[in-house]
Amino acid sequence: MAATGFVLLAAEWRRQALRGLQCQQKWIWVPGAKRYASAVAQSSIEKVLVANRGEIACRVMRTARKMGVKSVAVYSDVDKNSMHVAMADEAYSIGPAPSQQSYLAMEKIMQVAKKSAAQAIHPGYGFLSENTEFAELCSQEGIIFIGPPSSAIRDMGIKSTSKAIMSAAGVPVVEGYHGEDQSDSFLQEQARRIGYPVMIKAVRGGGGKGMRIALSEKEFQDQLESARREAKKSFSDDAMLIEKFVDNPRHVEVQVFGDQHGNAVYLFERDCSVQRRHQKIIEEAPGPGIKPEVRRKLGEAAVKAAKAVNYVGAGTVEFIMDSQHNFYFMEMNTRLQVEHPVTEMITGTDLVEWQLRVAAGEKIPLTQEEISLKGHAFEARIYAEDPNNNFMPGAGPLLHLSTPPSDSCTRIETGVRQGDEVSIHYDPMIAKLVVWAEDRQAALRRLRFCLQQYNIVGLSTNVDFLLSLSSHPEFEAGNVHTNFIPQHYDELFPPQKVISKVSLCQAALGLILREKMTTDTFRDLSEDKFSPFASSNGRRINIPYLRNLTLLDGENKVNITVIYNRDGSYDMQIQDESFHVSGDLSSTGNSDFIRCVVNGVVHKSKLVILDDAIYLFSLDGSEQVGLPVPKFLSGVSATGDQGGAVAPMTGTIEKVFVKAGDRVQVGDPLMVMIAMKMEHTIRAPKAGIIKKVHYQEGSQANRHAPLVEFVEEDSDSES
Repeated sequence: MAATGFVLLAAEWRRQALRGLQCQQKWIWVPGAKRYASAVAQSSIEKVLVANRGEIACRVMRTARKMGVKSVAVYSDVDKNSMHVAMADEAYSIGPAPSQQSYLAMEKIMQVAKKSAAQAIHPGYGFLSENTEFAELCSQEGIIFIGPPSSAIRDMGIKSTSKAIMSAAGVPVVEGYHGEDQSDSFLQEQARRIGYPVMIKAVRGGGGKGMRIALSEKEFQDQLESARREAKKSFSDDAMLIEKFVDNPRHVEVQVFGDQHGNAVYLFERDCSVQRRHQKIIEEAPGPGIKPEVRRKLGEAAVKAAKAVNYVGAGTVEFIMDSQHNFYFMEMNTRLQVEHPVTEMITGTDLVEWQLRVAAGEKIPLTQEEISLKGHAFEARIYAEDPNNNFMPGAGPLLHLSTPPSDSCTRIETGVRQGDEVSIHYDPMIAKLVVWAEDRQAALRRLRFCLQQYNIVGLSTNVDFLLSLSSHPEFEAGNVHTNFIPQHYDELFPPQKVISKVSLCQAALGLILREKMTTDTFRDLSEDKFSPFASSNGRRINIPYLRNLTLLDGENKVNITVIYNRDGSYDMQIQDESFHVSGDLSSTGNSDFIRCVVNGVVHKSKLVILDDAIYLFSLDGSEQVGLPVPKFLSGVSATGDQGGAVAPMTGTIEKVFVKAGDRVQVGDPLMVMIAMKMEHTIRAPKAGIIKKVHYQEGSQANRHAPLVEFVEEDSDSES
């Protein structure tokens, strides 16, 4: 008896699932959860092109390899040495770094699909994953699009249309205006009718793009214009809808799955409430405090939504939930979500495998009754960004990268390796850390423990912020909502502490032991074993057993006097305190570990030393100790007084509001920059008259580059 697409029948999957077959991919499966067989099936999809990059491309390729399906990668010029290219069985260049010329170039990707003889295209998320035209192009070319029908993408991609469909299907929706009149005055009138605060949202797309909150009528116009610009840039459509903004809501979404046989199931909910810039940074499943009856109603409403558009494949129905657990439809994401691993962890499923099987014509592997929820899972998104600078995205090399080990309860979803570059052209997400445990408290402890082992050097990240967030008492209690970060800002962003003297002792000892290792190596290679330059005990010709070190705590110099003792220990004087220090240094893989005994107390840390800094990572947190720049180099990096506004990050100038001779006040918008797919408004740091604008629209500026130069209004200088 033959089955469509895959030889293994759905009934056989269920039988084997109930037997609890083991899977070789430990990181996918939850201990004790229901499982289904995978590798024994022979797919009609023998080769899949992954039209994406980064961690989601790697994620799809791992499952494809497990199923015996060959993978094809596409890459832009800056991604030629990337991880997803290395993982693929085949890889093809598709153009320059800008996504419009590479990952969004439909015709180029289709040419690669034909050239490589791929039967299917997996779009991942972002880029072309919710592009109606691309789904239709795949259909025209006879290539399987691993996603829903183009009609579902179209209907759910336009938020005003999706609201009407959901309302007709009996799914609760939030009050708002979703009509065709897009004049500024009419939209403002609708906002006044609905009542402030209101949410201004692009009718297309997702990911927080083209989304602004207007708290009052005074700021409505500025927020509307900003949302329009970002929507036009991201989706080529600046149409907006207006919705009532629910104060302190929860963002709860339901994973749904449909097949070509009319079946649809839900795989429970995820809570994605804690966000910055309307983008999620930490997700969990199931939602904390949600009772089984509410969970069932959420799931049933989500299935109604999926069936209303004849949905096929993986999708997510997003709801706003108020404090009384009333929920309202927001939108449907017609693709695999970034946070899908937490659902996999609590249900013991591989949703990418489900996608491949359903795309090949098979039924959903499990019925609703066979899908069970076990335990609790968290996903923390690790970004290249500076939380202390309004989460400004960053870019640069990953000079050091070490992660917690993967196991059956811990997943590291990433598309980068040590030495790779986080590019300014794409999303700044470095990785997703996913953990599972029997209950929420145990999962939260595991999350914090793993975050402490996630060590990155080379660019700013949000790892320490995620630790602070996951340790907050209100988060631990499950009292989450979309206003969580602003509401608890002071606790989440405490004033920067002075580096402890114990950490300074560790840093100084690390330098000395590194120097000793270098000297010992020189001695072993030297023919003159008695040369004073081959000694590592601190003795030099005409120099006593004493030396002075200078380290930096931020901009502040810290002088340390070090006395070498004959027993291999050291006495260190820092300001008015004395410390007796000893220890040793060991290397494992790409990391150095220091065991430092300070006044009889043992401290253990990971140690990373670069040209200008010493990084210490421990279970107590991380600290950075600066190394002074040598005098002969001190002028090289001096920035001086810019006398105006500087670029907070590397990016493209999207819009310029001022010209030479204009008078500005503090906070007036000067220009808009686009970086990491986000829009940032550069504002005047002080009042003055514009003297010079250094960049035009469409040009690229590096971080710290002077953008606008001006003179103060009371200055006697010529403008």
